Amino acid sequence: MSASQTSWLILAWCLYFLLHSLLASISVKQLAQRKFPGLMPYYRLAFNAQSLILLAAPLGLTLLWRGEPLWQWQGAASILANVLALAALALFFWSLNFYDSTEFLGLRQFREHRVEVEDQERLRISPLHRFVRHPWYSLGLVLVWSRDMDAALLTASLCATAYIWAGSLLEERKLIRYHGEVYRDYRKLVPGLIPLPWKRLSRDEARRMRERAARQSRDEA
Repeated sequence: MSASQTSWLILAWCLYFLLHSLLASISVKQLAQRKFPGLMPYYRLAFNAQSLILLAAPLGLTLLWRGEPLWQWQGAASILANVLALAALALFFWSLNFYDSTEFLGLRQFREHRVEVEDQERLRISPLHRFVRHPWYSLGLVLVWSRDMDAALLTASLCATAYIWAGSLLEERKLIRYHGEVYRDYRKLVPGLIPLPWKRLSRDEARRMRERAARQSRDEA
C-alpha cells in the first residue's frame, strides 16, 4: 500500500469515527431535540442506519487496498487467535441478553414516540461489566488484533483502536454526567478495557451498585 493510499485510508476512518462520535454526543442530540423534536423518535434508527451505510467507504478502501501480509499467526498461535476471536463473538452475542435490543436499535423509541435524549444513558452492570467497564469495546479489540495483518488492515486496526480508546473516554463523560458518584465509584473498582484479576465486582457488589443507581434514578425523577 502506497503512502498516498495510507493517508486516504486514515482520513476515511477518522472522518467516519468523528461523525459517529459527533452524532452520538449529548450536545448534538440536545440540539436535535430543540430544533426538531418531532424527529427524535427516529434519531436512533437514523443513527444506526447511517453508521452502517457510511461504513462502506472506509471498509471498502481497506479491503480494496489489502496486500501482502505483514504478519500471520502460525501453528499454536493461529489456533489461539481463532479461539479468542470465536470466544469474543460468542460473548458478544451472549451479552445481548442483558440489553434491550429494541432500544439499542431504536425500535422502542420509534414505537413509543420517545423524544428523550437520555434513552441510551442508563447504567448497565451485566456479568461482563463486572470485569471491564466497556465489554463490547474490549471484545472488539480482541477481534481486531486476532487477525492476520497487512498494511491496510493494520492501518484500519490502529484507527479503530484509537477510536475505541477515545470513544470509551467520551462515553464515560456522559455516564458520569448522568450517574455522578455511582459511576465514579464503579470506575474505581473496575478497569476500562483490559480485565485485571484484582479489579472486578462480585455478584453481590454488582447487584448493590445496580440497586444504588436505580434508587438515584427514582430520586431524580
